[in-house]
Amino acid sequence: MNTSNLHNKQIDYIDWGMIDYKTAWEKQQALFDALVDLKSDFDSSKSKSSVQRFILCEHPHVYTLGRYGQSNNLLINDEFLRKINASYYRIDRGGDITYHGPGQIVGYPILDLEQLHLSLKEYINCLEEMIIRTLATYNIQATRMKNAAGVWLDANGKHPRKIGAVGVRASRYVTMHGFAFNVNTDLSYFSYINPCGFADKGVTSMEKELNRAVPTEEIKQKLYVHFCSLVDKQDVRS
Repeated sequence: MNTSNLHNKQIDYIDWGMIDYKTAWEKQQALFDALVDLKSDFDSSKSKSSVQRFILCEHPHVYTLGRYGQSNNLLINDEFLRKINASYYRIDRGGDITYHGPGQIVGYPILDLEQLHLSLKEYINCLEEMIIRTLATYNIQATRMKNAAGVWLDANGKHPRKIGAVGVRASRYVTMHGFAFNVNTDLSYFSYINPCGFADKGVTSMEKELNRAVPTEEIKQKLYVHFCSLVDKQDVRS
């Protein structure tokens, strides 16, 4: 699948490549604020379309803590963070602590859910289902876990492990932040946190499950295609 062939009449495919976390945060905040302002300014009695963006990227090593997260889920101090070339931010998404790094696909869809006729719950289901369907194309069976957002392998078995995290912020049905999907991720960095606040569950990646690396560009394109298909069909209800 060639990137130039990726097109959806509603949602733009955007790839920021490898980008510093703070830079990406500022860029998505600007896009988010502009879309919220657009919705606030126009007469709601009139129809007005807005640009919908499906943004993907990778980050250098970084830990982020959601607004309701517990800081003690970061198990290392500032000195050790510097030693492993990682940074740390407390941010305004949902969820607890997570890690981003090379080989992990991070998604920041900036969307007007009202225009897409989605509730916030349906949108989160869509992000999870998008990852589940992408994994299925590689014969990796993944599911949701009760009372735990994201995508899991062996969710109800003896070795539950997380492969995709979801954390979203929304205002006036405009979204930012999104998801993180472990493709060829260095999983050792997760040993320095309680991932998403869970001390008793593991993490995994496609590379670990398949015992081989997977091209991230290939996965990015599959994610976009599945996401657009789910939105078009409104097939996002759990």
